[in-house]
Amino acid sequence: MSFTEKAWPVFERVIADYHVTDNVDAPMPAPYPASSLEALLYRKCWIDTVQWHLEDLIRDPLIDPAEALALKRRIDKSNQDRTDLVEQIDEYFLSGVQAEPAPDAPINTETPAWAVDRLSILALKIYHMREQTEREDADEAHKARCKAKLGVLLIQHEDLSQALDTLLDDIAAGRKRMRLYKQMKMYNDPSTNPVLYGNK
Repeated sequence: MSFTEKAWPVFERVIADYHVTDNVDAPMPAPYPASSLEALLYRKCWIDTVQWHLEDLIRDPLIDPAEALALKRRIDKSNQDRTDLVEQIDEYFLSGVQAEPAPDAPINTETPAWAVDRLSILALKIYHMREQTEREDADEAHKARCKAKLGVLLIQHEDLSQALDTLLDDIAAGRKRMRLYKQMKMYNDPSTNPVLYGNK
């Protein structure tokens, strides 16, 4: 079984688990052993799923400005948590998958875990686009547009899964070189964001 064949059901489980309550403040379940790759993938997709719904909430045109600011800060923290999880997943691949690369092995444009990030978000897009195709309060034109978009997303799922599995196979065989670059987001660092260190 390929990596994406293992990961996709984890993402689908996260999204189903979240929608039991459909509440951004619901506690995250822990269906997998804490040290497992599945637990890491579950947590990653949980962060993405909660953030997806936070992004919906903040776009309410009638939202109270103070509540909007609190949501914006929460989304910022979620983005940092998401980045941290991506780096943890890459560390897993770096220590558990990468073979000694050939001397001329190229580096891919993105690390495997950033492709995992895209796959997790794609699972959310597919779930919610499918939901739009089934809305009882929407007209047929809306449903038809969403069905067309869903078709594109399903093709993207196939393409991205194949590309990620191929990348991991190439890394395991030494045909591709992997290197982990920390994101080093300067705006989150009080020592590099001038607004933050200037207010000390």
